[in-house]
Amino acid sequence: MSGLIVQEWIERSGGAEQVLDAFRMALPDSRMFALWSDDGERFPRSSVHESWMARTPLRRHKAMGLPLMPATWRAATVGSLPDWVLTSSYVFAHHCDFGTRRDGVPKFSYVHSPARYLWEPELDRRGSSAALAAARSVLKRVDRAAAAHAGDLAANSEFVRRRILRSWERDARVIHPPVKAREIIEGGDWAERLTAEEQAVLEALPERGYLMAASRLVPYKRHDAVIRMADRLGVPVVVAGTGPERDYLTALAASASVPVHMLGFVSDALMRALFQRALAFVFPPVEDFGIIPVEAMAAGCPVIVNRVGGAAESVIDGVTGFTVNPDDPVELAAAVAGLDRIDPDAARARAAEFDVSRFVTQVRTWVLGSTDAASPRALSVPASEHVDAERVST
Repeated sequence: MSGLIVQEWIERSGGAEQVLDAFRMALPDSRMFALWSDDGERFPRSSVHESWMARTPLRRHKAMGLPLMPATWRAATVGSLPDWVLTSSYVFAHHCDFGTRRDGVPKFSYVHSPARYLWEPELDRRGSSAALAAARSVLKRVDRAAAAHAGDLAANSEFVRRRILRSWERDARVIHPPVKAREIIEGGDWAERLTAEEQAVLEALPERGYLMAASRLVPYKRHDAVIRMADRLGVPVVVAGTGPERDYLTALAASASVPVHMLGFVSDALMRALFQRALAFVFPPVEDFGIIPVEAMAAGCPVIVNRVGGAAESVIDGVTGFTVNPDDPVELAAAVAGLDRIDPDAARARAAEFDVSRFVTQVRTWVLGSTDAASPRALSVPASEHVDAERVST
């Protein structure tokens, strides 16, 4: 069947792009649509339908384009009607039509989160712009109305499911995002896969003697909290990633009393080798899910995550890592002191439960199973597939 996979926009890397890769594994004959695509290698432009925004400077200024996105999604077309539409939504992609309302095309919306800019701006400083603040009340009404026609919903975590209930007054099944856990587990010693230059970077770090943070360097990821934590505890820290906060974090690193290694962009192989040598991977943001902590566990690395948010759903407290209040120095110190109790094999086993293969199977059952049925509702995800968020976060 020829369906249509819809994504807000396509970056060169990111969690949403990992989900997009897995969607295409599950549904290989599908077409794609995005407001714009910035990755012409993995997703050739001939294979991605783009909106009019792709030909304007708005693609570089997302905040300015936000008020125009709902109408853009409603008006978007791709020629012939698809058999079904699957959206990967974290802003307004679920507003799209493509025949779902006019012609009864089945629609499925995988929700990374209702737009945090609108619904929980206190968790993301990008939602504090004056222009967005002025338009927020109108956009929230538009967004809730569109969510009523977003088809069958899947949330990427129980945490996001509850946010959907609060924001859109709709329920959703939970399908956790895909993680290349088996690939990481079966890769053995990732240091053996590095280039000579990467080997030199790794060997310059304290072996099995640093806390680690990684992801895009933006304020809500709270890399500064990891640097301050390591400074307070007297432990070296490694930060991998690029982004607009690099200069600020570099200055903070220079003032720390412990070694802080700002590595910038690193390859997958080097990232995995870093996990294998770290004391722990520290992830303080209130995140929708958090793929990177699961990748760290797949490498046998203990993790320390915020007990509020989706990351707590993958971590078994005291077994694969610790869930903490990242603003409580006592809790953080206790977590670091308890790292030697974490069994790397237990961490790897837990990570394997979130492997890409599991996600692909669930998506195919959700989309193709329901499309073939008389009703557009997919089979419910079995209770065993849901993580008990309250159990793992205490």
